[in-house]
Amino acid sequence: MSFFDEISKLDVDKFAQLVESRTDKDVERALAKGSALNLDDFAALISESARKHYLKDMVMASMQLTRKRFGRTINMYIPLYLTNLCTNKCAYCGFSAGNKFARTVLTLDEIEQECQAIAKLGFQNILLVTGENSRRGGMEYFRQVLPVVKPYAAYLQMEVQPLDTQDYAELRTLGLDSVSVYQETYHQPTYKAVHLAGKKMDMRYRMETPERLGEAGIDKVGMGALLGLYDWRVDCCALALHILYMREHYWKTRLSVSFPRLRPAAGGYEPHMPVSDSQLVQLIAAWRIFDNELDLTISTRESQQFRDMITPYGITAISAQSSTEPGGYANKGQHLEQWHVNDDRTVEEVVKAMEINGLKAVFHDASTTYLKAI
Repeated sequence: MSFFDEISKLDVDKFAQLVESRTDKDVERALAKGSALNLDDFAALISESARKHYLKDMVMASMQLTRKRFGRTINMYIPLYLTNLCTNKCAYCGFSAGNKFARTVLTLDEIEQECQAIAKLGFQNILLVTGENSRRGGMEYFRQVLPVVKPYAAYLQMEVQPLDTQDYAELRTLGLDSVSVYQETYHQPTYKAVHLAGKKMDMRYRMETPERLGEAGIDKVGMGALLGLYDWRVDCCALALHILYMREHYWKTRLSVSFPRLRPAAGGYEPHMPVSDSQLVQLIAAWRIFDNELDLTISTRESQQFRDMITPYGITAISAQSSTEPGGYANKGQHLEQWHVNDDRTVEEVVKAMEINGLKAVFHDASTTYLKAI
């Protein structure tokens, strides 16, 4: 039975009631546990009681747990957008097939130019990103792309359309290390309402992607929900159950959680249920306390002030000097961005800010290096 089968038996809206019912005693109990936290504990940590009365305690605990497990290293990664083609119609995405703008697919020569530009920035942790178009941006394309990119990448990640298990296994032989796939929302009515056309309408296939990745032996699976698409408490409780499921069934697979707060996008989309800064601080601390082993990632969606503040609290990976348009490193400004970058500092500026906080930037995946060493 897949996780989709399990979560489909539940009324996920009741997660909001669970969070609202948590008391100070529930928060204290969760904070005292140290390990083996369950859904009730996670719900307590993201409750209003926790935010009002225990946020400082949570942040301190998160910092201590992060330093104990990951030291002071922060993995630096950079997204490389290969194409803005997409056959899906998603209400919240600038790449939606319903938005009319010039589309492009990078050639292998253009990808080589992007990799050379990225190499000059110092990055060896590269995240390949595409819209979802299996005909022009699918497996045949990936078979050509990965051999071009891999020589530049000590750690190679992808954030593309969900694929079958055998496809992931094949890409692993070509150098793929990690895949990120956001569920967007675990609330089925909302998922149906915002995915209007394309293969992404198949909620089961998308939600079962982490399992296919585990079966294919991919080193790390990135997970998350789009914050602002639905009630963040509901989606994060469902995600917590998903994490527990993956830990039980695919214990060799490393896991990562990201915090993509939705921004206005081409087509007129505005987030319906925005997440405040203090709620996001709380959420990051809650995830670290809930699962000490998680990689926690923050992107350039967030402002430089917020990223500088939040990174020491529990983040283990961040991007810098990112472009969300295909070809944006070698030839900036020629194509539409997927979303607007809010922290546009140079790599050097981001690294300096981290050093002020006593953190060390690592331009490959430090966790993998550590694991291979032992």
